[in-house]
Amino acid sequence: MASSSLFRFFVFAFVLFSASFIEIYAEEAEAKEFVLTLDNSNFSDVVSKHNFIVVEFYAPWCGHCKNLAPEYEKAASVLSSHDPPIVLAKVDANEESNRDLASQFEIRGFPTIKILRNGGKSSQDYKGPRDADGIVDYLKKQSGPASAEIKSADDASNLIKNVFIVGIFPKLSGEEFDNYIALAEKLRSDYDFGHTLDAKLLPRGETSVSGPVVRLFKPFDEQFVDFKDFDAAKLEKFIEESSIPTVTEFNNDPSNHVYLSKFFSSSNDKAMFFLNYTTEVADSLKSKYREVAEQYKGEGISFLIGDSQSSQAALNYFGLKEDQVPVLLVQKNDRFKYVKFNVEPDQIAPWVKDYKNGNVPQFIKSEPIPESNNEPVKVVVADSLKDVVLKSGKNVLLEFYSPWCGHCKKLAPTLEEVAISYESDPDVVIAKFDATANDIADGEFDVQGYPTIYFRSASGKLVEYSGDRSKEDIINFIETNRDKTAEADTKPKDTEADSKPKDSKPDSEAKDEL
Repeated sequence: MASSSLFRFFVFAFVLFSASFIEIYAEEAEAKEFVLTLDNSNFSDVVSKHNFIVVEFYAPWCGHCKNLAPEYEKAASVLSSHDPPIVLAKVDANEESNRDLASQFEIRGFPTIKILRNGGKSSQDYKGPRDADGIVDYLKKQSGPASAEIKSADDASNLIKNVFIVGIFPKLSGEEFDNYIALAEKLRSDYDFGHTLDAKLLPRGETSVSGPVVRLFKPFDEQFVDFKDFDAAKLEKFIEESSIPTVTEFNNDPSNHVYLSKFFSSSNDKAMFFLNYTTEVADSLKSKYREVAEQYKGEGISFLIGDSQSSQAALNYFGLKEDQVPVLLVQKNDRFKYVKFNVEPDQIAPWVKDYKNGNVPQFIKSEPIPESNNEPVKVVVADSLKDVVLKSGKNVLLEFYSPWCGHCKKLAPTLEEVAISYESDPDVVIAKFDATANDIADGEFDVQGYPTIYFRSASGKLVEYSGDRSKEDIINFIETNRDKTAEADTKPKDTEADSKPKDSKPDSEAKDEL
C-alpha cells in the first residue's frame, strides 16, 4: 500500500516537474529574440563576419518601426533555419552613440532597412514587403544569385513573371556576360534577372534570337523589347525606361502597385492626367494623351493617368478641385508643379510642348492667408511668403515643417520660446510654413526634409540654420546674422546665449524625409 502511494507520489511529482519544465522551456523559447541588436560597439565586428546580413535602422518613437517589429522578428525566426541561415539585425539610429552609423549609411527616415554583402563592403536598400512572409520570400531571393540560369522551358515559365530581364548569350563568359551579371548584381533589389544559352526556351517561341542580347519581358505595351548595347550605363537606362508602362494607370489594383512605385520613384518629370472616365470625351482624351506619351518616350518625362472619380485624395494632395477636371499636372524634381485645367483633347500636345520648352508658369498651392496671426510664431502660407518673408524688410527665421514630423513637434515649443523673446523687437519675425499644404516656388528655398530652418536678414541675406535646436543657440544664430538698427542693438530678453557651454553635439541632422 505504501509502495503504491509512493509510486503515485512520484508519478504526480514527475507530472508537475514535466509541466513546469515544459512551461519554462516554452517561455524561454518565446522570449528568445532572433533579431540581433547592433550598436556602434559591435556593428563592424558582427557585419564583417557575414557575407549577407540585413540591418534595420529604427527609432523607438517611430510608429512604422513599431508596426514592423513583430513581422521582422517572425521573419528572422524563419530565416534562421534557412540554408545557410539569413541573419536579421537592428540598430537604434536615434541613439546618440549610433548617429555615426546612421550617417554612414545615409539614413534619412525610419525604418530604413539595408542589405549588406561581403562583410559590409557593399550595401543596398531593402525594397521588399514589410510582412513576415514577404520579407522571407524577398530575402531568400536576394541571398541567391543575382541572375538565375534558365536551362529549361519550365525554368523560364516559373521565373518569367511581370517584368523580367533575360540575357541571351552564346557562352556564359566574356565582356558582355560579365557586364550583364555586374548590372544584375547592382539592380537586383529592383528587378528580376535571368540568363540562358538557348532563346528557344523563352516564351512566345523566340527561335530566331541570337545573342548576345538582353530581352526585357513585361505584361504591358509591346510585351517584350530587346537591347544589344552592353555598356553598363546605357543598359541600366534601357531597363529603367522599359520597365514601366508608357502610360501608368493610377488605381488600387495590387498588381499595379509596383509600376506606380517605379513611376513615383523615377527621377523623370512626372506628367499626371486626371479625368472623369465616364464622360463622352474620355476616350478621345485618353487616346491623345497616349500619343503624347509615345512621342516623349525616353525624353525624361513619365506619364500617368487616373479616373478623377477614384482619385480624390490625389487631387486634394496637389491642391486641385473636381471642377478643374480634366486636369493635366507635371511635377518636376518631385516638388515643383505645372498645371493645365479643364483640358480638351487638342490642347494636350501643345501644352506638353510648351512645358518642355519652359513656357509654362509654375503652379503654387497655398492655404488661405490666416485672418488673424497673433501667435508668437507667425503662420506663413505660399500666398503670404513674399509679404511676410521676402519683401517684409525684416529679419525672419522661417521653419519649413510637416504636421506629422516628430522632430518638428519636438522643436515647436523651443521656437515659441524664441518668438516670445523677440516679441518686443519689431525687426525680428519667427515664422513657420507647412510645406505639405503649401508649395515653394522654384529657386526660393531648398527644402529636402523636415524641419528645415532658414534665416533671411532684412537686407535679403539667406542662411540655412544647422546648429543645435536649443533656444540659446537659435537666438545666438539670429543675433549673428540679423541686420540691426540703432534701436535694436541689444540682445533679446531672457537669453543666456553667451554663457551657455557648447558641450553637446548639434542635432540638426535629425530630419524626417519629404
